[in-house]
Amino acid sequence: MQRLSAQPNGTGAGAAKRSFLASNPVMRRLNKVDEYDEVNHATYGGIAAKVTFFLLFTVAGIVLELVLANRLTTGTLFSFDIKGFEVSLYMGEAIALFASVILAIIFQLLAFFVKASTPVTGSLYCVTQGYFIAFLLFKVLKGYEYLGLLALAITMTIILVMALLYVKGIIRVTKKFKMVMVTLFATSIVVSLLMLLGSFIPFTRPLVAMLTQNLGLSIGFSVLFIIIAALFLICDFDTIDRVVKNCLPKKYEWMAAFGLAFTVVWLYLKVLDLLLTILGGNKK
Repeated sequence: MQRLSAQPNGTGAGAAKRSFLASNPVMRRLNKVDEYDEVNHATYGGIAAKVTFFLLFTVAGIVLELVLANRLTTGTLFSFDIKGFEVSLYMGEAIALFASVILAIIFQLLAFFVKASTPVTGSLYCVTQGYFIAFLLFKVLKGYEYLGLLALAITMTIILVMALLYVKGIIRVTKKFKMVMVTLFATSIVVSLLMLLGSFIPFTRPLVAMLTQNLGLSIGFSVLFIIIAALFLICDFDTIDRVVKNCLPKKYEWMAAFGLAFTVVWLYLKVLDLLLTILGGNKK
């Protein structure tokens, strides 16, 4: 496998501050931290424990959806199609789902930009994502719930492969690597925005509908986002490495852990979306 050569980065907090891109705002902020605590500093074990802590709250969100499932069957029952799957929701379920999406945005922003709140807001964000995952598994993929385990296996495999590539130095966070990430991410965002805008313009709406209903194109976009999420993992690993090696205070373990947990959950959702797209296309 070809090795992506590293550029000289330097060491210490100064080198961390020169990093202009990480996987998300949490990691970017950590790269700018210049605090130092030789005694009570961040450790890999501490960060791993906190990543597990956040992911357990995602599981709690799945359990919450299952508990509330029979209690939200109120109001009008309506049906709609999601990628070839017929979904039926009561009004109470729809309101709860919408609320979880709005709360996810709020908790995500608070966790990103109010670092003292990360343990709480990060946990609540993971609960909302677990709730949304349960919706996909038990409402959209009803009868195909096993795909959730398949998505989990694929996600874990990707994480292990990317961790191995990072540890072995096969992929390193260099300027070239960051440029590839910026290009891929910017391209996906621009195309998504153009598709969204095109769906509101009468003379482009048929073209957008044709593109979104194209199975090959949909699969291509899903794969692209999975690749981007996988590359984000490399940046997360690199930032965590810097946090530990630069002896940042232990309080920053929460931010580093949430940054990685955020990427892991995002990756899982993209893998699940790919499986949903493939199965939905076959059903059609």
